[in-house]
Amino acid sequence: MTTIGIIPARLASSRFPNKPMALILGMPMVGHVYLRSKMCDALDEVYVATCDQEIADYIKAIGGKAIMTADTHERASDRTAEALLKAEAQLGRRVDIVVLIQGDEPMVTPEMIKSAVKPLAEDNTILVSNLMSTMDSVEGFEDPNEVKVVVDCQGFALYFSREPIPSRRKGTSKVQMLKQICIIPFQRDFLLQYNEMKQTPLEIVESVDMNRILENGLKVKMVMTEIETFAVDVPADLKEVEKHLLRDRLLPLYLKGHTVS
Repeated sequence: MTTIGIIPARLASSRFPNKPMALILGMPMVGHVYLRSKMCDALDEVYVATCDQEIADYIKAIGGKAIMTADTHERASDRTAEALLKAEAQLGRRVDIVVLIQGDEPMVTPEMIKSAVKPLAEDNTILVSNLMSTMDSVEGFEDPNEVKVVVDCQGFALYFSREPIPSRRKGTSKVQMLKQICIIPFQRDFLLQYNEMKQTPLEIVESVDMNRILENGLKVKMVMTEIETFAVDVPADLKEVEKHLLRDRLLPLYLKGHTVS
């Protein structure tokens, strides 16, 4: 079985332009994501998929692999699918599982990726999985930058929303608050199938790609992680991530030998 990780990254962003190259402790954010993902022994290879030469040049400068993609992609999954096919051409073989690792998860760990991949590796009828974790603060639960999820008794997603779900206003304030973490393994063929599906109404309303799968009557396996992580959605998040990275066990392992600004 061949499993690869692909990190889609682009400089153009309405909320946070140049986000992949934003410095965290002197290193571009995409560098943190790439080097930490490379530590995962469940991945045979890791690539950064980008339409920006600046990002590609940086990844190559730190010894990584970058794949140039079209600049017309609107969704990370589309960029990942194009990169998948180009990676297969380079590898000379077909990939079984492709893990979409969002470039704004600079605290991703090898264990997180491995646990997300496990359900697909053990059962090829599971088409896609997502990581999730509990939320400790009501403020985060109500933040539209955080994607919330509710799950069924078997751990499959029922719905994704940027609104706080389930409701805290109907009888009890003690509800399970779960958020999506954007480490998303796909069975290879399903990623290509998914990108052929038309966008769906709830996907558009919520601005959450995974709802397209649910609206087509298919399942998304959710995998709980206890590992604390912080995504970067807006520039203010950089300082919060830096504070946590200073206490991070992986940081010394990959900063050593890499030039920072």
